[in-house]
Amino acid sequence: MLTWAISRAGYQLHEFAVKVPRVNEWIEGKRKPTVKQLESFSKKVYLPFGYLFLPHPPKEEFPIPFFRTNNKNNAIDINVYDTILLLQQRQEWLTNYLKDNEFDPLPFVGKYHKNQNVKSIVNDIRKTLRLSENWAAPYNTWQEALNHLIEKIEDNGIITVFNGVVENNTHRKIAVDSCRGFVLVDERAPFMFINNADAKAAQMFTVVHELAHIWTGQSAGFDLREMLPAADAVEKLCDTVAAELLVPEKSFLRLWNKNPGIKFLSRYFKVSQIVIARRALDTGRINKREFFAFYNDYIGKEYKPKSTGGDFYATTKKRLSVTFASHINTAVKSGQLLYRDAYKLTGLKGGTFQAFFAKNF
Repeated sequence: MLTWAISRAGYQLHEFAVKVPRVNEWIEGKRKPTVKQLESFSKKVYLPFGYLFLPHPPKEEFPIPFFRTNNKNNAIDINVYDTILLLQQRQEWLTNYLKDNEFDPLPFVGKYHKNQNVKSIVNDIRKTLRLSENWAAPYNTWQEALNHLIEKIEDNGIITVFNGVVENNTHRKIAVDSCRGFVLVDERAPFMFINNADAKAAQMFTVVHELAHIWTGQSAGFDLREMLPAADAVEKLCDTVAAELLVPEKSFLRLWNKNPGIKFLSRYFKVSQIVIARRALDTGRINKREFFAFYNDYIGKEYKPKSTGGDFYATTKKRLSVTFASHINTAVKSGQLLYRDAYKLTGLKGGTFQAFFAKNF
């Protein structure tokens, strides 16, 4: 159990032994750890304390379908796994809270469960969010366009979480290659998770890909490596919906014919240059060899080291979602949620909790 727990947390035994010098003696049976030492060990390997007393390691699987583009790595990424479980807990509370307070189901969730018509799905998303065909063009930056899109999404009851770590633990980073995002579909409280370590313009594509999952009623996680979908019909559909909503084919072809420049079109549509290259590939303007040559050349520029600084409360607002935090605030003030439970649901405690909600609500 000890060696499994260490490996599960992503450590090699020799490097973990630096953190816990006596661990080799425990494994070899030369010493027995105390309860206090085991509690400390379980925290270091992100494992519930009780798991250490099981006779053998449990079989762990993602609770939702998780699609990988290359289909080569089926191992559980513990940071992604724990984040999915955390958001499922929040979703369970919010769903029950909304039911108890007689909120109606959201009409668009699963609306196109058996419909593969891309244009119909795109048009319905635009209509629901009140977006014009080229809605992003007037904004000066990707971030402004993304902020506008998220505001529209949250206004329609979709919880949108941006985070690059597990809850608030900056030591547990979620690698972009492991997970660009995931979505937990629910008729009252759908949750979307976007990896905040990803490039801003790439996040835009992930957000819309997740919207398509909500409209088709399919929970899923994905890595979208090389901006290509996994070999799954729903993934391919959601990918096509995202491409059409962000870069409408007619507008793309009209502009490409006038100025076939990826950088220009990226600025116009407020998406990553890789998304434009993908659109050029989809519409036959470039071939696969040209696309992958561009992708491999550009990928280093897309993923620059991110700043670790910033406003804690602004960061927390994105990690919780404005809509989710608003429901927590209302539930606490109305007595429907105890403070201790609110602390667990938000990952905030005492004065930090009070300061966050005083600042934002």
